[in-house]
Amino acid sequence: MELTGKQRAQLRGMANGLGTILHVGKDGIGENLLRQADSALEARELIKGRVLENSMLSSRQAAQAVAEATGAAVVQVIGTRFVLYRPSRKKDRADRIILVQSKEK
Repeated sequence: MELTGKQRAQLRGMANGLGTILHVGKDGIGENLLRQADSALEARELIKGRVLENSMLSSRQAAQAVAEATGAAVVQVIGTRFVLYRPSRKKDRADRIILVQSKEK
């Protein structure tokens, strides 16, 4: 999934007030973490994660790995935190996040 700059900016603003729900620790990215990320993305569409100091992965590596495994897009990586987005497959259209559309030339 590819996001435009305007869509990334919109999602960064929305993620600003979110709490961190994913924590990547010394065990790295396992099956349980991916299952948790997948269910959180389905329910919320936009989630924030954090890589703990004892992890062997960098924030960028962890964000890319979780995004690839769940079919999400990496919105932002700052310090030890990252933000992922994936449109929900089960939510009603009215409850989904509506992304800004880029104007075609």
